[in-house]
Amino acid sequence: MGKSMQEIYKKVIVCERCPRLVKYRKHIEFGWRKPITGFGDLNARLIIIGPAPSLHGGNRTGRVFTGDKSGDFLFKALYEAGFSNSMKSVSVWDGLKLKDCYITDVVKCPPPDNKPLNTEIENCSEYINSELDLLKKKKVILALGKIAFDGVKSYLSSKGIDMKEIKFKHKFNYKFGDLFLFSSFHPSPRNTNTHKLEYNEFVNLLLFIKANYLQD
Repeated sequence: MGKSMQEIYKKVIVCERCPRLVKYRKHIEFGWRKPITGFGDLNARLIIIGPAPSLHGGNRTGRVFTGDKSGDFLFKALYEAGFSNSMKSVSVWDGLKLKDCYITDVVKCPPPDNKPLNTEIENCSEYINSELDLLKKKKVILALGKIAFDGVKSYLSSKGIDMKEIKFKHKFNYKFGDLFLFSSFHPSPRNTNTHKLEYNEFVNLLLFIKANYLQD
């Protein structure tokens, strides 16, 4: 019998497979300081995947993309596009709910310099792959950044899909049967402050996905 999402979550939050990440996530004095699970609507058709939580964001608050500038950007955009009931994601107790959207990370712990090692990505692949398997209604996967994109490529490769020629490109999409893979720059301050990723551009991408791929 397959695992439930709650069973996966229970396994994720006690994981200590990567000594470097276990040590690094303790660098803050207070907060969650454990691996981060996915969050959102389990019947979602839009799945958003990031690379890893930040040290003072998800690692502190206990929820993916919550408590940092990247999360502020993402959830405001999700609210404007109609995927969230709130434009702010502050804590796990803030009442925020996602609609037709689920968010998770390829790596479940914050890595130093926001750069997970290949071995750490591989160690976490069981979790992200299990999450994606259980999200049965997924139609669009939106990968934020190359690490997230490569994680999705690995997942699809495990399903027998030839991904050799598939490359990360900003605002690009690929079709695999009934599933669409979109890619975008990550909404980190490094990208948003330099205007590499514009807020209105990202909202329009979400609206485009909603209008063209998620209509009943």
